[in-house]
Amino acid sequence: MNEAHILVVDDEPDIRTLVKEILEDEGYEVSVAEDAAGARAARRQRRPDLILLDIWMPDTDGITLLKEWSDSSATEVPVVMMSGHGTVETAVEATRLGAYDFIEKPLSMAKLLLAVSHALEIAQLRRENVDLRREVPSVQEPIGRGAAMTALREQARRIAAHETSVLISGESGSGKEVLARYIHANGSRRDGAFVRVPGAALTNANSAVELFGAEDGDQVHYGSLEQANGGTLLLEDIVDMELGVQARLLSALQHRSFLRVEGIEPVSTDVRIIAATTRDADAAVRAGRLREDLYYLLNVVPLRVPALREHREDIPELIDFYVDLLVGRDNLPYRRFTVGAQNRLRNYPWPGNIRELRNVVQRLLILGDGSEVTEPEVENTLGAVPTDPAPDSPPVNQDFDAPIKEARERFERAYLEYHIRLAGGSITRVAEQAGIERTHLYRKLRALGVDPKQARADARNT
Repeated sequence: MNEAHILVVDDEPDIRTLVKEILEDEGYEVSVAEDAAGARAARRQRRPDLILLDIWMPDTDGITLLKEWSDSSATEVPVVMMSGHGTVETAVEATRLGAYDFIEKPLSMAKLLLAVSHALEIAQLRRENVDLRREVPSVQEPIGRGAAMTALREQARRIAAHETSVLISGESGSGKEVLARYIHANGSRRDGAFVRVPGAALTNANSAVELFGAEDGDQVHYGSLEQANGGTLLLEDIVDMELGVQARLLSALQHRSFLRVEGIEPVSTDVRIIAATTRDADAAVRAGRLREDLYYLLNVVPLRVPALREHREDIPELIDFYVDLLVGRDNLPYRRFTVGAQNRLRNYPWPGNIRELRNVVQRLLILGDGSEVTEPEVENTLGAVPTDPAPDSPPVNQDFDAPIKEARERFERAYLEYHIRLAGGSITRVAEQAGIERTHLYRKLRALGVDPKQARADARNT
């Protein structure tokens, strides 16, 4: 892992030098700035993992600078304030604006190192907490003892030992993100950040900003490439990325630097790229939807995650895993799946793969009665689902005579209403399932005429 990068901002040369030398002796990378202008420039040049910020400086004081960063949502980077003339009011204001700690001068190096260590640990815990809310780390590795999953884990462990890019293919819900996290956790960057860019973020109008960040005067928005610096960046649905953004990504990976949107100075980057797709990447290259040069750069090591129907022998183990997870995490009642119930689940085609299996297990625990899950109960839950459809069969219950915008809105409304019911009215879980931010989901619901409060009430009454 690359060591944490710390920015030290202080107008006293002796303090800057001393703090820099001590932190470097501890193994950190250190940049320095003597005033607010220098601090802004240093942040623009490279995203720090922690900022040590003096309050009294000749141009702009540290509290004003902290407020500026707070207003621009830059307090995702922990800040430790330093001052020789601080007051209780100053410390309270700094904390209100998002500062992690407040250290008085003359500096005690022991206290400083302790504050630095704690601030970095808290930042890491916050990232992990975000992952927990997204239910990401609930699965630590691809599950299954069958030949297919055993071979996949072995391949992943070998690949993890190297710094090469990886292209993971597989159907939706088959476990591509779990495999990407497994590679990250078994590689040299395991202590670095793991940043996931969902497919929706790569196809919207702000995809370049999402990846590369942006500058607006002194305001800096850090994109996913910078947030993943020293770690791993997972790009989902790479085939759907705009060709112009593909070209920028190719340049960034080849030169290990890039320009933010509206930026003027190159930003260095050191990330491992794991790309994922549900599509046929070779066909996308032939059709001109995926740049051939980017494809070959990313496809150094291809991995394919098998669909669940290709490793049905692992379904009993997956059932046990999700029962234990949902009982422990969501306080659902424990229910044992009978042999008949497990056999019925093994013989279901699972078009939604592992994600669908998890949802079915959750539904059976929530809605079922008794200590056992029986085969008839599974049958009723699965409903009249056809066996594997023909490859070119059209989806059922779709209005192909409607204009595409209207058809899309109908599908999105039905999709979201279904998942609201499935999640028991939890908008947070629906956002996680749909792979979009909760605030964006609320906007989408309003645009589609779905009242979130009414939807929650309806879900709890069904």
